[in-house]
Amino acid sequence: MLTPSPLAEQAARNLRDRIAAGEWPVGSRLPGETTLAAELGVGRSTVREAIRALAGAGLLRTRQGAGVFVVATEPAGEWAARLRRASVADVYEIRMMIEVRAAELAAARRTDADLAALDVALAARDAAIGGPVEPFVDADIAVHRAVVAAARNPLLTDLFAEFLPVLREGLLDLVRIIDVHEHEEEAGTDAHAALVEAVRDRDPAAAGRAIGAELARTLAHLQHS
Repeated sequence: MLTPSPLAEQAARNLRDRIAAGEWPVGSRLPGETTLAAELGVGRSTVREAIRALAGAGLLRTRQGAGVFVVATEPAGEWAARLRRASVADVYEIRMMIEVRAAELAAARRTDADLAALDVALAARDAAIGGPVEPFVDADIAVHRAVVAAARNPLLTDLFAEFLPVLREGLLDLVRIIDVHEHEEEAGTDAHAALVEAVRDRDPAAAGRAIGAELARTLAHLQHS
């Protein structure tokens, strides 16, 4: 039972700790307000306020007529901070999971406008090879961002955007180490062209293979650099 003070704040902290501990995994439904109020020793209005606070932090989501569901185990701000603390190799492994599926979806869902954006991004990347490191890395990321955008899933786009600051710093370090300006293979020109062509041809399997192989090669460099 909670003691007086800001009861809603204490209730929110209690629920948040239980979510983080795995009592209610992502996707699961919280017990009803009456049950939670009895467990916490507070009124239903306090429970509702605590749920609103956790929903605002991105942990919970209310579905009309269905209840309150867990959508994350830690607030969005903490997730961003955790990404910044993570190793680039760890982030890259997650990036591979995201981008391979994104490429497959892009090949299935792309529009003519998506293709036009991909062609522009690919041309800019090719033009940046041999120039300063930062513009090249930004152009490389722009191609991948265009592929993710073509997947037509706004949540996927937002998730990828969370990774970009960490990925950019890691790629800057990597490009300086392997010197893509002197090694065309390391620049990934053929791999990126194959990716765009697979999306153009509406070939999800080929798109997934192209980006998977390219990202695996880059991850190997990161793990051994």
